[in-house]
Amino acid sequence: MIGHIQCPKPSHHAQCWNEVGAFNITGVQKQGFAVLAKRVEANLYAYFFPRRGMEWLPKGWRPKVVAVDIDGTLTDGHKQLDTGAIQALRKLEDAGIPVVLSTGNVRAITYGLWRFLKLSGPICCENGGVLWHKSWGGPIVRADGSEAKRAAQWLALQIEGLDPNGIQTNDWRESEWCLFPDEDLAAVEHHISQSEWSHLSVVRTGFAIHLMEPHLSKGTGLEVMFDKMGWSADDVLCVGDAPNDLPMFEFARWSVAVGGAFDSVKEAADVVSPFPHGSTFAPLVEAILAEE
Repeated sequence: MIGHIQCPKPSHHAQCWNEVGAFNITGVQKQGFAVLAKRVEANLYAYFFPRRGMEWLPKGWRPKVVAVDIDGTLTDGHKQLDTGAIQALRKLEDAGIPVVLSTGNVRAITYGLWRFLKLSGPICCENGGVLWHKSWGGPIVRADGSEAKRAAQWLALQIEGLDPNGIQTNDWRESEWCLFPDEDLAAVEHHISQSEWSHLSVVRTGFAIHLMEPHLSKGTGLEVMFDKMGWSADDVLCVGDAPNDLPMFEFARWSVAVGGAFDSVKEAADVVSPFPHGSTFAPLVEAILAEE
């Protein structure tokens, strides 16, 4: 852990550490020293850790599509986007490699990120429940989230203190329903398994407990998407951090777990990044673009 951060010229704090993240030290007042120090530490680690000695890809293979999770992958535990990851994704797009956002998040948020990053690939939202691309004329909604919502309301009668309204983004959910991540997962799984909603899948990530139809997953969502786009699963590399990324890992030719991923995700991945969260992308993309 970095204990002290000192710029050679205190008057130049805004430019300090420019090469490893362009951090503005005056941000301490806004987000607290601990958060800022953690961000600086992660970026210094990614900058100085040996990149070229690691084999990110199979020899002689270069993905034609890259699918990436958002929460916990492009962002850190504080839901802050990694600016280096954003720059790396733009490099992929500039090189003619479409980027697909594949997330448990809702279409409204995913579309905003897709638009501001100027990505060209489709988006896979709500764990494959909602698919969209600008050329399709509208979204593909693969389930009705009202049943999952009713299950959450019923759970609140069975588990004391459970909040059936769940996380904020339920206001925009179309195909599933999400409880807070700190609800009692074992109790939720038990009661759902004994109920009329026993067919629903219960999947916990770092940001929510998802209640969803059993046919929904990032893997099945990408399968529908790739068929519509005329793409092959043999050409895709995916990056993720949580259990809802596992079906995507099974679908893709190659998978990368970011540093900080769940243990089950690290075990399933073809490569485990030594870099935390979004800091994975700069060296990964460098390796991708180095392949001809």
